[in-house]
Amino acid sequence: MTAPLRLALASAALAVAASASAAQEVTLRLGHVEAPASTTHVMLEKVADMVSEKTDGAVALQIFPQSQLGSQREMTEAVQFGALDATAGPVAFMGGFNPVASIMDIPFLYPADPEKAQAIRESGFSDAFCESFNSRGVTCVSHYPNGTKQFTSSKPIETVAEFEGQSFRVMESAVLVESMGAIGVKGVPIPFGELYTALQTGVVDGEENPLDTIFNMKFFEVQDYLALSNHGAIENVVLFSPMVWTGLDESHREAISSSLQEIIPEMMAHKAAAGETSLEAIRAAEVTVIEPSAEDIAALREKMFPAARDAFLARSGEEGAKLFEAYQAAYDAVMN
Repeated sequence: MTAPLRLALASAALAVAASASAAQEVTLRLGHVEAPASTTHVMLEKVADMVSEKTDGAVALQIFPQSQLGSQREMTEAVQFGALDATAGPVAFMGGFNPVASIMDIPFLYPADPEKAQAIRESGFSDAFCESFNSRGVTCVSHYPNGTKQFTSSKPIETVAEFEGQSFRVMESAVLVESMGAIGVKGVPIPFGELYTALQTGVVDGEENPLDTIFNMKFFEVQDYLALSNHGAIENVVLFSPMVWTGLDESHREAISSSLQEIIPEMMAHKAAAGETSLEAIRAAEVTVIEPSAEDIAALREKMFPAARDAFLARSGEEGAKLFEAYQAAYDAVMN
């Protein structure tokens, strides 16, 4: 073999090796709708660092907050069609995309104890819930908690009877409307951006949101009462484009999925701390803060849960029934 030929072959080999190395490196874009200071964004940035460390820098996960890449609907559709690599989105915004996702609208789905609630997710329910997305042109890689909803109102809400005759803003969900109706409340779907004015002008008496949302959006300024009901789950999912996900090396998929799982306890702690800070500020604003007794919570659940469950099952067909069975099995395994 001549020297020039050996040199040519060596150069070709180096080029192939360089090309293979470059092919293993990937940059993934993940968009979400929440603010840069939100638990979701702060924790996803940490996940990006974890993934980079686990893959020796081969996978760069770029996080775009605050709807920089579009609304949640636009990002979900972009992931579905392969125009965006991934999104982390509130399940509450995905009922139109995945009807059985509205199982999360059922009040008191989880117990108040966050560790028991997480145990229910990890007892097969999260897997079944994620699977419901996978038949709709996306790959669900993670399902995680993002706080719980509380009630606020301009009128007293200390007992179940006091809810009777009031009107509350809800997201556009038949399950939520039915659950409110079970305690005599008229559920009124109002766009989130219009909620402050609706409360201020008395279009509705009250609303439901996590503590940090109630504080950050200043809803407490136009509400007199806050009930620490912890009645509604706020859940998020991380969805990847199937084409992107299957195209990753198995080790890279493992790095991403394991990092998203490992960060959940820190996510829960971060969200809880944000809630406590918000509650202190709300108390300082002289809002009447109600801490319902176990009996009051049980009375609310007794009315709201069955009505919401029945509304969900009536609208979600066989797929919804199977998902609810998975939930019930997980709930029973943890609580009984």
